[in-house]
Amino acid sequence: MKKFRPQAGFVVQAYRFALDPNAAQERALRSHGGAARAAYNWAVAWVEAAWWQRKAEATYGIPEQQLTEWRRWSLPSLPSLRKAFNAAKHTDSRFAAWWEDNSKEAYSTGLANAAAAFDNYAKSRQGKRRGRAMGMPRFKSKRKARLSCRFTTGTIRVDTDGRRVTLPRLGTIRVHEPTVKLLARLQTGTARVLSATVRHECGRWFVSFQAEVKRDVARVDRPDEAVGIDLSMKTLAVMAASAGEIRQVANPRHLETVLKQLRRASRTVSRRQGPDRRTGQEPSKRWEKANATRNRVHHRVANLREDALYKLTSAVTGTYGTVVVEDLNVAGMLRNRRLARRIADAGFGEIRRQLAYKSQRNGCRILAADRWFPSSKTCSGCGAVKAKLPLHVARVGHGGYRQP
Repeated sequence: MKKFRPQAGFVVQAYRFALDPNAAQERALRSHGGAARAAYNWAVAWVEAAWWQRKAEATYGIPEQQLTEWRRWSLPSLPSLRKAFNAAKHTDSRFAAWWEDNSKEAYSTGLANAAAAFDNYAKSRQGKRRGRAMGMPRFKSKRKARLSCRFTTGTIRVDTDGRRVTLPRLGTIRVHEPTVKLLARLQTGTARVLSATVRHECGRWFVSFQAEVKRDVARVDRPDEAVGIDLSMKTLAVMAASAGEIRQVANPRHLETVLKQLRRASRTVSRRQGPDRRTGQEPSKRWEKANATRNRVHHRVANLREDALYKLTSAVTGTYGTVVVEDLNVAGMLRNRRLARRIADAGFGEIRRQLAYKSQRNGCRILAADRWFPSSKTCSGCGAVKAKLPLHVARVGHGGYRQP
């Protein structure tokens, strides 16, 4: 898949809206999501079949030159993967009866996801990918896989009434919320829709439009001031400005406020007849209902956290000309089983990610402090560095302690 590069003065931005499909459109959306999952599983099986065939032939003493050829699976070879799928869908019993019911974009979505998964696996094995080691792509379960489909061609339109969108093969679908933000830019010619992705999350369907948007740099309120941000679990952020202003942002702790409700919902789920892959047992209707109730709790917590972090990062990048953040090893901090839940609830990694891309909109600088710089052990008054600093020692200013 060719990577899109925006023009000068344009940025790629996503606009996400909730959908209100009718019964027929709901079935069509689920069919497209299932088609993408089926194409993904076909690609994984098609590539792995050649791998296992070569491994079996090698045990028979067949020379390397005579082994079964490798099947192309990487993103640059995506057209050849689509060609192989198009040749197999007419005769394969898994697709022959119903592949015409869905848009070709549904199958392209699954094939592209499979190619990306194999690419990540190969780069991880070669040491070219950061993070933990990636394993071989696995088949997606019909029950657990999240339904999703991406459209890049065909009729992709935001209707002029601001309450409907049009997608290929799905037709016109009503939107739960007005699309005025995107529609206004489309009508003035400052935006162009590149693709649309429908996704099912927590019992609702959403559509995300990837658009090329003309965005002018919005200057910050205090371009000459710098601010240092110290992240913690007790107080989400301590911000110390170069002008001497110190501000503390309380940690909302969205997850801890609903732990009692979440435990009760999880207890209800555990008492129902759930699925079992070993015996092939199907979940009961009461289990599915209880599980949906529990998922709604998680979904609400995620939305509250996203809203709080978005407002915090927008306020910081729109106020100061220079923002200094910590280079935290969040992945390593999450390995601490005593603190992992609170660290994940605070969203340290998401704060850093949002600051990075929002700083480009407002023209402010983002500086990352050295991970091993003893900021907390340094006295904010005299600059003395303490050898050891207990957690109970109060922190002031830029996160450093105050020498008694």
